[in-house]
Amino acid sequence: MIIGDDVLEQTCKDMIETILLCLRDATKGTIYRIGPMPELRTIRVTSGARDEASGQILWGIDEFSDYDYPGKRWEDYKDMPGRLLEAMAWCVEKGKSWTADDPNQDSRSIRKQLANEAEDYHHMEPVLINRNYLYGDHAQELELPVDYRGEPIWSSCDNLVVAVIKIHFKRGCIKRGDDSTKVIKKLSRTLGTHLLSLHIRETLADAQQELARQRLQSCNILAHELRNTLIKLGFAFSAINAEISFLREQWESEIALACPEVESKSFILHRLRELAQANCSAEKCPAGLSGLCEKLIAEQSELSDVSLMPAVGEKWVENKIWPKWQQLLEQSDAWDSSREEIASLLERLKDALWLGTKEELVRRLAHLPEDLKSLWPRLAYMEFTVDKLAELEHIIDFLDHPDLKIPHKQQTKKILTSLKALVEIIPEVEEKTNRIIFSLRNGSFEKQ
Repeated sequence: MIIGDDVLEQTCKDMIETILLCLRDATKGTIYRIGPMPELRTIRVTSGARDEASGQILWGIDEFSDYDYPGKRWEDYKDMPGRLLEAMAWCVEKGKSWTADDPNQDSRSIRKQLANEAEDYHHMEPVLINRNYLYGDHAQELELPVDYRGEPIWSSCDNLVVAVIKIHFKRGCIKRGDDSTKVIKKLSRTLGTHLLSLHIRETLADAQQELARQRLQSCNILAHELRNTLIKLGFAFSAINAEISFLREQWESEIALACPEVESKSFILHRLRELAQANCSAEKCPAGLSGLCEKLIAEQSELSDVSLMPAVGEKWVENKIWPKWQQLLEQSDAWDSSREEIASLLERLKDALWLGTKEELVRRLAHLPEDLKSLWPRLAYMEFTVDKLAELEHIIDFLDHPDLKIPHKQQTKKILTSLKALVEIIPEVEEKTNRIIFSLRNGSFEKQ
């Protein structure tokens, strides 16, 4: 994973700031970068601590860490017989979180206990990215790091650990599995995974190309401002839309419960996966098609796991799923007996993507009050953009509706409230960028 140091640091600061804004008992956050393969060197990217007096986040904390540059190699911190256990090793090898809710008895804080150093109450969360997103067709050729027995780690999972988030808490204010750990886990997925795997890589590539074309110092400053604007937009808007997709997912669950006879997206995709898997083996598939079949199964599974806008879901079917089925049906007779069913399923899948917007189904939700039935789908099927700030306020108010029964709605409200504060500063950044552009067009650079 190639990310410029300045882009990565700013992204991590945004992430830490969001977590500290959402969790008032959190005192400090640190993000560590993990990589490359198979060395898995762990390096601290940045740390930020809350100043309780002013409420501001202080950056560049001056304290020693084993993971300061150049960091530690996997060979130096992984679990080994006779070596003191480290929470970092657990997070990296297992891809699971670690909560120190009793530091004095924490089995992975022994080093500090022996040194008679006080360890904070903290939670560590790995940031996971699907290996195919990072390495594409070369994902299966990766040289994986090994544990002390010489066995490759991550060999049985699709995700790689690319970063670890560590959040410190006030004494006694963190327990494993509590709401704070769930908020951190959710943010690590909706923010960290998306930022580090997709948006930042594309933004960085564009920014690097732009910077390469610039020869004047003023143009470099312009590119820097534009890049920061893109990062802010991608960070805040992607995260907000991820939260809206959660509301959409819960709404579609209400439809499914009230109308069990109606075919859902998940049911149809499950059947399509069964049909693909039935003939995906090398014995039944011609050479070269088994890999295509596996990709089709993976993309159908991914579509089942996410709650996209209906139009976006249709594009997914048209551009990813249908072409692969068409190629399999054209180049192999393994699915001849299922051709009509596959074609029917794909057509019904497109229709199922719109179930949550169908008035005749909405009217059957007799257990919900009329105002909730009217407002919920309108907000859940909205794509948030810069001109819809007022709609975001409506969503935040909507989460206080007494008849809205969804999991973690108060945590969702806290996250959206914090992200709203970030979105509101974007016009100021854009205005500053426009002033720089105006100065450049006039052949001078005014002090901003």
